[in-house]
Amino acid sequence: MSPSFDWWAKGKHKGTPVVVKMENPNWSMVELEGPSDDDFLIGNTPTGPREKARGKNAKQLTWVLLLKAHRAAGCLTSIGSTLVSLGSAIRRRVASGRTDSDTDNDNDNETDNTASNENKTVKTRFYNCIKVFLWLSLLLLGFEIAAYFKGWHFGAPKLQLQYIFTAPFGVRDLFDWLYSRWVLIRVEYLAPPLQFLANVCIILFLIQSLDRLILCLGCFWIRFKKIKPIPKQDAVEDLESGENGYFPMVLVQIPMCNEKEVYQQSIAAVCNLDWPKSKILVQVLDDSDDPTTQLLIKEEVHKWQQEGAHIVYRHRVIRDGYKAGNLKSAMSCSYVKDYEFVAIFDADFQPTPDFLKRTVPHFKDNEDVGLVQARWSFVNKDENLLTRLQNINLSFHFEVEQQVNGVFINFFGFNGTAGVWRIKALEESGGWLERTTVEDMDIAVRAHLQGWKFLFLNDVECQCELPESYEAYRKQQHRWHSGPMQLFRLCLPDVIRAKISVWKKFNMIFLFFLLRKLILPFYSFTLFCIILPMTMFVPEAELPAWVVCYIPATMSFLNILPAPKSFPFIVPYLLFENTMSVTKFNAMISGLFQLGSAYEWVVTKKSGRSSEGDLVSLVEKEPKHQRGGSETNLDEMKADLQQERKSRKRKHNRIYTKELALAFLLLTASARSLLSAQGIHFYFLLFQGISFLLVGLDLIGEQVL
Repeated sequence: MSPSFDWWAKGKHKGTPVVVKMENPNWSMVELEGPSDDDFLIGNTPTGPREKARGKNAKQLTWVLLLKAHRAAGCLTSIGSTLVSLGSAIRRRVASGRTDSDTDNDNDNETDNTASNENKTVKTRFYNCIKVFLWLSLLLLGFEIAAYFKGWHFGAPKLQLQYIFTAPFGVRDLFDWLYSRWVLIRVEYLAPPLQFLANVCIILFLIQSLDRLILCLGCFWIRFKKIKPIPKQDAVEDLESGENGYFPMVLVQIPMCNEKEVYQQSIAAVCNLDWPKSKILVQVLDDSDDPTTQLLIKEEVHKWQQEGAHIVYRHRVIRDGYKAGNLKSAMSCSYVKDYEFVAIFDADFQPTPDFLKRTVPHFKDNEDVGLVQARWSFVNKDENLLTRLQNINLSFHFEVEQQVNGVFINFFGFNGTAGVWRIKALEESGGWLERTTVEDMDIAVRAHLQGWKFLFLNDVECQCELPESYEAYRKQQHRWHSGPMQLFRLCLPDVIRAKISVWKKFNMIFLFFLLRKLILPFYSFTLFCIILPMTMFVPEAELPAWVVCYIPATMSFLNILPAPKSFPFIVPYLLFENTMSVTKFNAMISGLFQLGSAYEWVVTKKSGRSSEGDLVSLVEKEPKHQRGGSETNLDEMKADLQQERKSRKRKHNRIYTKELALAFLLLTASARSLLSAQGIHFYFLLFQGISFLLVGLDLIGEQVL
């Protein structure tokens, strides 16, 4: 029967009917009725209405408990199935035997053999250092466990010497003598330098945290005051007036290299930009060394030419300088002198049709503005845990770092894409240079030293794609963190000699380069992956709980504010950032000391997840501007892409040795912390070790094999 709601109309208190649904089809619906009027009567006998009400309420309580038990059993079943699938994935990884050292043979875009061999040597040395720490920690853990069972129980590190000097002298066995000597060595020789290094890292940590807090306060101030760059009113009116308005000559460049998964969507998006065709030229700068990819891109350009788009195809036979060389070669064309601005989009970027109308007007009557940068948005940010964590990082980068620096000091690092440059600013700054793997940051620094100002538009977004596999993300981060150190070495003399204010020099040298590009990966790796585990085995050197837990949690909270929907992932984000510190630290050292891997350029792999959806939408909504010209050609293009995917090498998940070694090191340190009853340190080391373990087994991103 259906529940009655007459009690509400009559105003009598009968209780609320509760309907509970269950997932098990054998228990479809249970109705729990509220108490009746008789339930509130006090009977004179034990068998009166009150006793009957008690029996009914007990029966209802039994049903509720059964339902909760059913739900708990379902949760346990799901957890069990997850653990089973996780175990099978781990068995596949171990059985395949593929490690990160095998990746060099599978990449099509690696550097030359000499650089690859040197890079392999550097990786091996770094891995061997981690292995030394791991074996040493295992040896010390066994030693400490034996001492624990021999009666060496310490509740606090400061009791070590007190115990040794106050213990009664007598005949001691060899083990007690060895352990007492080990404690004295720790106190006199190991703890002081370790504590000094820990204090240095803590100071750097606090400085970097203060910088992040100031950036967040600046972002709050921008939001509170609603500060944003606004173009001149006459520039907007000129755009609305039609063909005779403010429509300067714009060159649009799409550099790409072997990116057959995404070339169609970027070309289509750029060709649909709302700008007079006589005022725009699209350059497709193809550096692909795959003949099939070259043919597909050239065919796509030809189709858009037939549709009336002003677009040209350029291909370099010799790929000198990678992306910087590609852009430099394109800017050397004779017709470039007829254009005033250049917009750059990577192969996976899809600008909206009004992109130029929302960015180019900011240049009018602002002759000192050299760059207008738009924000990135991501079509696959919810694809897996890895993309969700990347979205947190990049949301903070754009909404906080780029926006605050753009508003208050008119300088930030060019993101390499989704931006419009004044060609005069590029020429006066020396043009594109191939000397580093971060050509975008290089040109931004040189333009700033020439006095050009930058604008960041947080409300103008350009869709792109995040790397879905850990392998692609790791290589991207290596390039992003080694390149700035190369650039710092090269441009430091120019910054010192530049005719800019002392504050701008300080900002560029200390904040832009040292604090955010060098100090951050240094203390993240050294403090949380090396010093913290070592303090478990040398407990006389201590790390306070606020360094291990409270400040990192606060910084993670600030980082996640620009992406509020990602709050459930705050703990995985904190752990993953520390896990990535090993890659960032390795990259920073490679770039700072000009090691072989610093010059490694690998094009970030794209999945083209949004390509097919774009193709269908363009065919259905805009038959005049479809990509292939007809549905038949579209099907042929899809068939060609599918055939090409079949002929490619099969992708594999891999085991990452450095991350696995650090996982076992941290887990060993967490086991040692139990002997000293260090609660918060134990939990941090345990979960951080598990995080390294999951990343080392490549279980965080795209799952292929």
